[in-house]
Amino acid sequence: MTFQAWGWWKEDASLVWGRVPDAEGERGGAVRCKTLATKDPTAVERANLLNMAKLSIKGLIESALSFGRTLDSDYPPLQQFFVVMEHCLKHGLKVRKSFLSYNKTIWGPLELVEKLYPEAEEIGASVRDLPGLKTPLGRARAWLRLALMQKKMADYLRCLIIQRELLSEFYEYHALMMEEEGAVIVGLLVGLNVIDANLCVKGEDLDSQVGVIDFSMYLKNEEDIGNKERNVQIAAILDQKNYVEELNRQLNSTVSSLHSRVDSLEKSNTKLIEELAIAKNNIIKLQEENHQLRSENKLILLRTQQHLEVTKVDVETELQTYKHSRQGLDEMYNDARRQLRDESQLRQDVENELSVQVSMKHEIELAMKLLEKDVHEKQDTLIGLRQQLEEVKAINIEMYQKLQGSEDGLKEKNEIIARLEEKTNKITAAMRQLEQRLQQAEKAQTDVEDEDERYVQEHLSQSDSLQRQISQKEKQLAQLETDLKIEKEWRQTLQEDILKEKGVLSHLRNETQQIVNLKKEFLKLQDENQQLKNIYQEQEQALRELGNKLSESKLKIEDIKEANKALQGLVWLKDKEATHCKLCEKEFSLSKRKHHCRNCGEIFCNACSDNELPLPSSPKPVRVCDSCHAMLIQRCSSNLP
Repeated sequence: MTFQAWGWWKEDASLVWGRVPDAEGERGGAVRCKTLATKDPTAVERANLLNMAKLSIKGLIESALSFGRTLDSDYPPLQQFFVVMEHCLKHGLKVRKSFLSYNKTIWGPLELVEKLYPEAEEIGASVRDLPGLKTPLGRARAWLRLALMQKKMADYLRCLIIQRELLSEFYEYHALMMEEEGAVIVGLLVGLNVIDANLCVKGEDLDSQVGVIDFSMYLKNEEDIGNKERNVQIAAILDQKNYVEELNRQLNSTVSSLHSRVDSLEKSNTKLIEELAIAKNNIIKLQEENHQLRSENKLILLRTQQHLEVTKVDVETELQTYKHSRQGLDEMYNDARRQLRDESQLRQDVENELSVQVSMKHEIELAMKLLEKDVHEKQDTLIGLRQQLEEVKAINIEMYQKLQGSEDGLKEKNEIIARLEEKTNKITAAMRQLEQRLQQAEKAQTDVEDEDERYVQEHLSQSDSLQRQISQKEKQLAQLETDLKIEKEWRQTLQEDILKEKGVLSHLRNETQQIVNLKKEFLKLQDENQQLKNIYQEQEQALRELGNKLSESKLKIEDIKEANKALQGLVWLKDKEATHCKLCEKEFSLSKRKHHCRNCGEIFCNACSDNELPLPSSPKPVRVCDSCHAMLIQRCSSNLP
C-alpha cells in the first residue's frame, strides 16, 4: 500500500503528523511538505481527511462482507472508522466561549440534526437518557454509533450539509463540512447501509477514549495474508462470545425494565381504581344535573314554541293585510301611471298641433305681407293710370277749346270756311279718327277700371277669410291654454296622491321593520335553544369519553397481562440456528438479510417482517412479522368498542 502525501493537521493544541494513504491502496513514494506556497494548508488537511475516510469506509465494508456477520464495538476497523469520522467532524470547528473555559465539541452540530430531520429525535433522546455519558464528546460518539446501527448516518449528515447557513454557526468557512469534501464523505457513507452493527453503548466509556488514527491497519504484510484463516476463526469465536454477552445484557435489562413496569402499572392500576370511583360519583352528579337541564330545556322549548306560534299567527295576519294593501296600492299606482301616459300623449299631440298652427300662422303672416305689397303696387299703377287719364282729359279740353275757337273762326270767317272746306273736310276726317281713338281709349280705361275693381274685391274677400281663420286659431289657442291649465291642476292632484301613497308605504315599511325585529328575537331564542342543546351534547360526550377511558384502562391492563405472559414464554432465536425464513422459507444471503420479530423472537426476511407496531414491552413501533402483525391487529380490533 502506498501513501499519497505527508500531511499535517491541528488537533486541539498540538501538531499531529501522519502518513496519509491514498484511496486505491497502492505503495508509492512519500513527499514531506511542512508548508506549501501554492496550496492552502486547510485544503491539504481536507484532502488527507477525505482519503482517510475513503480508506476506512472501504476497509470496513470489505472486512464486514468477508466475515459475513454483524459487527460489534470491539471490531478494530469499526473503531478506526469512528475515530476518522470524529476527526472529520472536528475539522474547522469554531471555539465556543463559556464562563469557565473555551469549548470545542462536535455535539452542537449533531444536536442540530433533530430540528432538520424529525426521525433523529429518537437518537437524541436516547443519547441524553444514557446514564454513563457526562461530556458532549461522549454524547457525540454515542450518537454516531446509534446512527450507524439505524443505517441512517448518511441521511442525517446530508440534511446537515444542505443547511450551510446553520452550519456556519459551528464551523469556519474552510471546514471540511462546509466544502465539497463533506458531500463526498456523505456519499461514501451510503455504502455502510449494507453493514449490520450491534453496538452496546451503555457499557462503553465514551468520555475518556482517545481518538488517534492507527495507520497500521491499512498496511498489509505477507505474514498477515498467511494468518488470515486463523484470524477469521478467532473473529468468529469472538463474535459468538460477544453475541451471547449482548443477549444476556439485553435479557437482564428487559427483565429489570419489565419488573419496574409491572410495579408502575400496579400503582397506576390503584390510581385508576380511585379515579374510577371518583368518576362514577361525578357521573351520578352529572346525570342528576342532566335530568334537571333536560326538564328545564323542555319547559323552555314549550314556552318558545308557544311564543313562536303566537308570533307566527301575528306575522301571517300582518302579511295578509300587507299583501291586500299592497295589491290596492299597486292597482292605484298602475291606474295613475296609465292616466299619466294618456295625458302625456295628449299633451304631445296638442304641442304638435300648436307647432303646426304656429307654423301656419307664420305662413299666413308672410302671405298677408306679400298681398299688402301687391296692393301697394296695384295702387301705384292705378295712380299712374289716373294721372294719364287726367292728362288725356286736359288734352280733350284743349282740343274742345280749339274746336270752339275754330267754330268761332268759322263763324267769323265764313269766307275762309268756303275757302277752307276742303281743309275742314280733312280736319273733320282727322277729328273722326281722333274721336275713334278717344273712344277706344275710353273703352280701355273702363276695362282697366273694371279689372281693378274686381281685383280689389277678390283681395278684400281673401283678407276677410284670412282674418276669420286667424280668429278661429286664436280661439283654438285659448282653448288649448285652458286645457293646459286643467292638465297642470290634474298633475298637482296626482302628485298629492303620490305623496299620500309614499306616506302609506313608509308606514308599511315601519311595520315590516317591526316584523324583522320579531324575526330576530325568534332567531335569538332559537340560538339559545341551540346553545342548550350543545351543552347537553357536550355533557353526553364527556360521559362517553369517561366510559371510553375506563374501557381503555381495562384493555391496557389486559395487554400488560398478555405481555407478561408472552415475555415469560418468549424465546429469542439465534442467528446461527436460522438459515431460512420461517414464513416464505427462502434461504438467507448477503442480499436477503436476517431480521428478528420483536414479538415472537423468530427470524424472518425483510419482506416477511417489514411491519412496525408498538408492543407492551416498547411504546415505540418496532419490527414485527406478518403473522404477529395480523394477530395483534385482530386483537386490537376485537378490543375496540
